[in-house]
Amino acid sequence: MPAPPTGSAAALDEPDLGHHGDAEATPGLVDLAVNVRRAPMPDWLADPVTAALGDLAAYPDPAPARAAVAHRHGRPPEEVLLTAGAAEGFVLIARALSDARRPVVVHPQFTEPEAALRAAGHRVDRVLLDPADGFRLDPARVPDDADLVMIGNPTNPTSVLHPAGTIAALARPGRVLVVDEAFADTTAAPGVDGEPESFAARRDLPGLVVVRSLTKTWGLAGLRIGYLLGDAALLARFAAAQPLWAVSTPALAAATACATPAAVAAERAIAAELAADRDHLVARLSGLPGVRVAGRPASAFVLIHLAGAAEVRERLRALGWAVRRGDTFPGLGPDWLRIAVRDPGTTDAFIRTLAGILEA
Repeated sequence: MPAPPTGSAAALDEPDLGHHGDAEATPGLVDLAVNVRRAPMPDWLADPVTAALGDLAAYPDPAPARAAVAHRHGRPPEEVLLTAGAAEGFVLIARALSDARRPVVVHPQFTEPEAALRAAGHRVDRVLLDPADGFRLDPARVPDDADLVMIGNPTNPTSVLHPAGTIAALARPGRVLVVDEAFADTTAAPGVDGEPESFAARRDLPGLVVVRSLTKTWGLAGLRIGYLLGDAALLARFAAAQPLWAVSTPALAAATACATPAAVAAERAIAAELAADRDHLVARLSGLPGVRVAGRPASAFVLIHLAGAAEVRERLRALGWAVRRGDTFPGLGPDWLRIAVRDPGTTDAFIRTLAGILEA
């Protein structure tokens, strides 16, 4: 039986680490619970994925997709490991690093990294970031003897984007530092051409592993495609824990297509549009009584604190809206909700509904 979490953050009532937003987004509800962009797939992505269906008699060959992803991030191919979504990456890390003595997960964040560690038999320490401080990271709070550290950037569910320098301070010889960048492609900053604070092209930090996903921007949750970036020797350990042919031929085609310069340019344009839509959502939420937006949101979702949020969520469901409960994330509780960024029209309709509940 996997050991329970230890350290100052261990709790009597453990949150449900296996709960995810898709459980909230039942048919018939407007989905603000899942952070996947829903838009028609562009032809440059749909065409190769569709064409790959004609090659299903052959076993998948990851080499072309691996080379394309490596080229995008300025790395040699041996520093890329393609996975069946980011979730598989966490499982491979947890299994391959069975000798980790003190794994630490920085929370609140996506629960799968800790769930994967616990399923692999690890005892897990938690570092809980403070909502009063905007969930900002203080590297000094991570124990010096932690030899495996996992953190999200930008972090799900807080939407906080930590400065790269702050996270880099966690890297040191003898430690594996896993940075979950599943939402990095949703971020944008004025005057920055690429993804702000990303480690995807960094090769100078010891033990750095970057987890990436193509799920969010391109709406590929059902295709299962992601990848790990890092030192070749470390990735070889993860690859040894991976089943043969883990990534399907259509998923490999998607990875290749999404690594092209045209795809990256389109991604950057989408991230800029998302930033404007997020600003609109934050402004509307900030005008509601009793609603506090956490930190400085930087991704495709916003975290809010609202007294009685659990009851509000149920009333929203009754009126046709799905939002993500916060109490399944370590470090949060029943007064937190995560709301996905959507177009201004959807946001305005949601705010009218939420305002009506709060005024009742």
